[in-house]
Amino acid sequence: MVYLALGIRCLIGAVFLASSVGKTAGRGAFDRFVSSLEGMRVVPSRSARSVARWVVAAEATVCATLATPLPEAAIAGFVLAAALLAAFTAGIALTLRRGMRTPCRCFGTSAGPLGPRHLVRNLALAALAVTGAFAVSAGGATAPGGAVLAALTGLLLGGLVAVLDDILDLFRTSRIPANP
Repeated sequence: MVYLALGIRCLIGAVFLASSVGKTAGRGAFDRFVSSLEGMRVVPSRSARSVARWVVAAEATVCATLATPLPEAAIAGFVLAAALLAAFTAGIALTLRRGMRTPCRCFGTSAGPLGPRHLVRNLALAALAVTGAFAVSAGGATAPGGAVLAALTGLLLGGLVAVLDDILDLFRTSRIPANP
């Protein structure tokens, strides 16, 4: 269980690190995130900037707590991650239910619209966060090789999740006009 906990710590940590950095790095990234929140209409427009700051701070807190070697901190990080993912999922579901085509600024860069795949991604990540909290509490001994493999696997999968929209966009069928 300790390897599972470590792998999930790295996966969730990498996802939330990419998310918080993507929303704040580069010119205009944070403003684009605020605009996407306004476009979702899940918070009042006047509150969007403040909510966006809280989201980025909470995401950074998830990273910090999961990077802490204390089991209690990791459990708190997983609980916070699951709560954030539940809130994100609810916001996306409400946006989709209203038929709105707001860009996904989950990781700051993608301009593709929110869709069902974002719901599935967040639900899967929330399930992993809950699993991680239970796995951390189970404890156990580790061997260095197993720990390195678990951490690298988690980081790789976390990075993959962070760029999943971009990867899927590569395989999306483009509409090329037929030859006249």
